Amino acid sequence: MSTKLQNDLLLRAARLEPIERAPVWFMRQAGRYLPEYRAVRAKHSFLEMVRTPELAAEVTIQPVDLVGVDAAIIFSDILVVPEAMGMHLVVEEGKGGPRFPEPIRLYKQIKELNAGDPRKQLSYVTDAIKLTKERLNGRVPLIGFSGAPWTLFAYMVEGQGSKDFHIAKQMLFTRNEDAHLLLRKLSDVVAQYLIAQIEAGADIVQIFDTWAGVLAPDDFKEFSLEYIAEIVRLVKEHTQNRAPIIVFCKGANHSLGELAATGCDVVGLDWTIDIAEAKALIGNDVALQGNMDPAVLYTTESVIAEKVNTIAERMEEPRGHIFNLGHGITPEVDPANARAFVRAAKTAYDKVRAPRSV
Repeated sequence: MSTKLQNDLLLRAARLEPIERAPVWFMRQAGRYLPEYRAVRAKHSFLEMVRTPELAAEVTIQPVDLVGVDAAIIFSDILVVPEAMGMHLVVEEGKGGPRFPEPIRLYKQIKELNAGDPRKQLSYVTDAIKLTKERLNGRVPLIGFSGAPWTLFAYMVEGQGSKDFHIAKQMLFTRNEDAHLLLRKLSDVVAQYLIAQIEAGADIVQIFDTWAGVLAPDDFKEFSLEYIAEIVRLVKEHTQNRAPIIVFCKGANHSLGELAATGCDVVGLDWTIDIAEAKALIGNDVALQGNMDPAVLYTTESVIAEKVNTIAERMEEPRGHIFNLGHGITPEVDPANARAFVRAAKTAYDKVRAPRSV
């Protein structure tokens, strides 16, 4: 029997239900900005933490206890998906980030990728979700996630992070059929992975397309949006729509209307668009998440509160709004400033009184 949520603000916001205030959480909220996380990390490698449900659960819950966020997001990494498909993943923190020593460059490599059941290859993630749910005991919702096919493709073909992902984009433009074959494989695995997370207990899931912004609008539609829409359709169909879906495509403000039309419940925003403009483009049928510049957390409590209040004023009402940054929280942020953001977000709409008929 599932435990009744004591704080379901995030789920109600995602479903456009009336809420007393907008919920708040951070992307990458379980991470290096917290001394308590660094204490665990000092004893274990990053991948050991990801693959050990007890450790993943511990750091997943830390921000709930220490920062006061309205949701936990399972501690993992988007690149566990290509690893589960047969790629060798190397993570050397402080040495250039994760990388694949043997990137995908040949049709033969694409064909040989494993497209099996993520429930088996990624059982440590679903086990971590089950354990985290048990330990949260209904305090806040738990968020599951996956990288979007294009972002995973970019890492798999490039082999590591890049400013322009020119090798990955070269495959899109010169080997179109190979590119779509890989993207189709990825979308099938990502859909099954998110379904498995929901079945394990995730209350809501997010699809991260971190590198959407390196694609031109037409290319984004062909190589990213099409596959995200298919994932949303499959996940909703197989889970009877019981978990809302957030789609966050950093740098894709040119396609916000199309993103909303994928069938997702929430569109995540980066910080390069005014939230009122985004709302006007998208309409009132999809919730919005974001969109503060993460660098604001390097300032002062008063500046943080001012920026948070501005977002609330532009949004005008809490219904359909989730406070978050426009990307992940960075390791150098003072935890006190993260807590200041959360405090400001929880009271921002007290200062905004513009009632609307629902």
